[in-house]
Amino acid sequence: MTDDHAAPPARRTRYAIVGLGGRAQMYVRALASTHADTSELVALCDVNQTRMDVHNAALTSEHGLPAVPTYGAADFTAMLEAERVDAVVVTTVDRTHDEYIVAAMRAGCDVVTEKPMTVDAERCRRILDAQEETGRKLVVTFNYRYNPAHAKVREVIASGAIGEVGSVHFEWLLDTRHGADYFRRWHRDKANSGGLMVHKATHHFDLVNWWIASSPDVVFGLGRLFFYGDENGARRGLARDYTSAHGAAAAADDPFAMHLESSPSLKALYLDAQHEDGYHRDQNVFAPGVTIEDDMAVAVRYRSGATMSYHLTAYSPWEGYHVAINGSEGRLELDVVENSFVDAATAGRAKGEALHGADEAEAAGGSRLTLRRLWERPVELELPDTSGAGHGGGDERMLADIFGPGGVEDPLGRASTQLDGARSLLTGLAANRSFETGRPVQVDELLAL
Repeated sequence: MTDDHAAPPARRTRYAIVGLGGRAQMYVRALASTHADTSELVALCDVNQTRMDVHNAALTSEHGLPAVPTYGAADFTAMLEAERVDAVVVTTVDRTHDEYIVAAMRAGCDVVTEKPMTVDAERCRRILDAQEETGRKLVVTFNYRYNPAHAKVREVIASGAIGEVGSVHFEWLLDTRHGADYFRRWHRDKANSGGLMVHKATHHFDLVNWWIASSPDVVFGLGRLFFYGDENGARRGLARDYTSAHGAAAAADDPFAMHLESSPSLKALYLDAQHEDGYHRDQNVFAPGVTIEDDMAVAVRYRSGATMSYHLTAYSPWEGYHVAINGSEGRLELDVVENSFVDAATAGRAKGEALHGADEAEAAGGSRLTLRRLWERPVELELPDTSGAGHGGGDERMLADIFGPGGVEDPLGRASTQLDGARSLLTGLAANRSFETGRPVQVDELLAL
């Protein structure tokens, strides 16, 4: 017997994705399978038709779903209307984020954007003004907030276990597999990515803002290109005579070369697509054209009065990070080893490209969180085993928060808005300015929030 008064099924949120490189795979998979009961993928948009076709092929072969309509970048706003899009996921080159975010909000859509929200203060102000004007929701995908180890740090600080936070030390090491990858891609041009202070360190700057419930006030930094680039390669005898690795004899035994043909996913998304837009995913890390830094030291004073020393190295033999948070009543230390060494034979393979970090590194270490209160023995706090999970399990939790049914209260406040995106961006932008001028930078001079 049927119930004539049963409630109709809830309408699913209609999503479009713009920017169909490797980063988009995680979102396509979430919309096609894990969260298909509340959200649906209705359109794809990119400058490259081949890449869109690859994602459509995955929809049909892996998920048994029909292909969705595809649109060129010039037809982005037309797509929003034609496909009745409710929300847009932006995974394009960083410097174009603002174009799609602003256009989508002004067309009446909510937006989910990859970090960083954008690459400079002018674009950031444009996004903030459009959000205020339209009232649309903007989520910046800081998946590090959803990592259980990072959530535990926030819990411990909020509990008062270490008292008032006085200082933070954060050292991050990118190894010669993962770190080198930013020098093979469009990220190597600072105009595209804002450099590693913006594209990557924004993750950590957001974590510190969130952990200590404050935002940057004054930033001073020193940064340089020490390891990668043509001059350094020539000086150390690492230079090879090729521009992109595919088909280049000089790249055959280069541990810094990426061989796209060895990965079906990378081959389909990039090698088979480069004839359309000329983008080469396998550039030589020691070729001309690198304008970003690979070794950066930054000092930050926060509005709360706390300070941070931060160091990023992108050519390390191992990968991970050490965080020490000093408070009036103790100290909290987080140590994470993501990869204990790099094997030259596999150095050219992208780290988690297909699964956005979900591939477990062959030499993965682990995480340790230690609480050291004044006058007490240190205590190692229990952390869940998240080995093999994307970003320590953060990806799954973040996607559930974004695409799930909603209505679940989060006492940790992990969801991040345009203001969080701007505050994390400001540390990196101020550091970049300081690199150029050699002077401390008051962040309000860049963007007053």
